[in-house]
Amino acid sequence: MASKRERLEGLLAPVVASLGCELWGIEYQTHGRSALLRIFIDSEDGISVDDCEKVSRQASAVLDVEDPIGSKYTLEVSSPGLDRPLYKLDQFERFAGAQVEVRLRMPLDGQRKWRGLLAGVEGDEVVLRVDSENEYLLPIDSIEKANVIPQFKK
Repeated sequence: MASKRERLEGLLAPVVASLGCELWGIEYQTHGRSALLRIFIDSEDGISVDDCEKVSRQASAVLDVEDPIGSKYTLEVSSPGLDRPLYKLDQFERFAGAQVEVRLRMPLDGQRKWRGLLAGVEGDEVVLRVDSENEYLLPIDSIEKANVIPQFKK
């Protein structure tokens, strides 16, 4: 059975693509009786407020008809930003060489939070280089949250 996030991605990816954008990811959180649905969109040309508005309008219409949430929710549409979250293996591959922060669902070697160089992907595992001597293979299913750490030139 697909998770709520997977069902939402299946509904919304075609809507976002039809508007010339890529569905970067979805965050779905419940707060008591209401929920927050955050949709991240991206494109090669960047994302404008107009893009977010168009996607919000179309996504809202689809969600109203399909009603996959079934309760009160708030819809937000945003670009991934400089500290973009990473959700899928292909996104980790695209950002190989970047500094990332990763939070695991369960501790590995006694810690859940990791920070290091995203060295790439091997199979269904993310390769994280913590220092010059230590590399870790993190199964994609064990990653709760991952974000690129923005690097600014001085």
